[in-house]
Amino acid sequence: MARRTAIGLDIGTSVVRAAELSFSRSGTTLERFGQVVLPDGAVRDGEVVDPDRVAEALKHLWAATGFGGKKVMIGVANQRVVVRRLELPWMERAELRESLAFQVQDVLPFDVEQSVTDFFPMEEFFDPSGARMLRGLLVAADRDSVLNSVRCVEAAGLHVESVDLSSFAVLRSMGRQTDLTVGTEALVDVGARVTNVVVHSAGVPHFVRILLMGGQDVTDAVSESLGVPQDTAEAMKQELARLQNGAESATIEDSVAQSSQDFVDEVRGSLDYYAASNAGPMIERIVLSGGGSQLAGLVDRLSAALGRPVVLGDPLSPLHVGRTGLEESQLEFIKPLAAVPVGLALGAI
Repeated sequence: MARRTAIGLDIGTSVVRAAELSFSRSGTTLERFGQVVLPDGAVRDGEVVDPDRVAEALKHLWAATGFGGKKVMIGVANQRVVVRRLELPWMERAELRESLAFQVQDVLPFDVEQSVTDFFPMEEFFDPSGARMLRGLLVAADRDSVLNSVRCVEAAGLHVESVDLSSFAVLRSMGRQTDLTVGTEALVDVGARVTNVVVHSAGVPHFVRILLMGGQDVTDAVSESLGVPQDTAEAMKQELARLQNGAESATIEDSVAQSSQDFVDEVRGSLDYYAASNAGPMIERIVLSGGGSQLAGLVDRLSAALGRPVVLGDPLSPLHVGRTGLEESQLEFIKPLAAVPVGLALGAI
């Protein structure tokens, strides 16, 4: 049976990751997954600043993993991406696309002529005068920021088929797991420097926020507190649960607790803003993913701060697993890391 395939490519701040999926009548299968660590400073807060080094990392990733193609879907998430809830007069999709730049030029913090924009309708309604309206999410990104990512991918010998919002990729991969007893939930994908927050009901997004904060901030705090290099601080952070009691352990715990509390406060602030600015359904639970979701104590801290259950998501659970060449322990390791690349590839359906 013929199968279609797609590759989602996530260019993170510290790592590039890609997932290849195949689609057939029997379902969706993870065929390959790979990741390569990026040189320090090649990507800053989700933006490519050194295309040559990123391109070299991508070449290494393709050579090492053996992906079945060179066409990729990439994601964007950085401080020059804006996502806003917006109400517009109803119009046909083609007309909406043509007139969007004119309609949103006054609500963007940057020149609309230098941006890439799209609008994702969520619902239709009638205003008090009886006019037919659309309520949805406006997505706008700085054009140069997007083109920098595209150029470095093409410099690696790959072809960009589409550019998507990383937050929507998280929704695509994690929103499929919604418990039928849960009406509305918040997906929180914690990267090194960028965290995607998406509130949705049954896969329909209500709110999106991109936070410039993640697991690397905790590593920075440990490094500064103990005066150790970044790689040593990262290892200490990961091994915290197994460290014996002592002065060093207490210092690490204090650094992790403070920086993770700062992160919790940012997430809580975003969800409080959603609750205050939307008359829609209340959030019933939070689903965590991303490398930073593995931080010791984060689930409990978020649950205590938000007063709602917090669970770890698994973007691989709806998928069949093919001959990836990965052992069971390796598959377990990549589960929290796969939400964005898997979701980008799912966008090909």
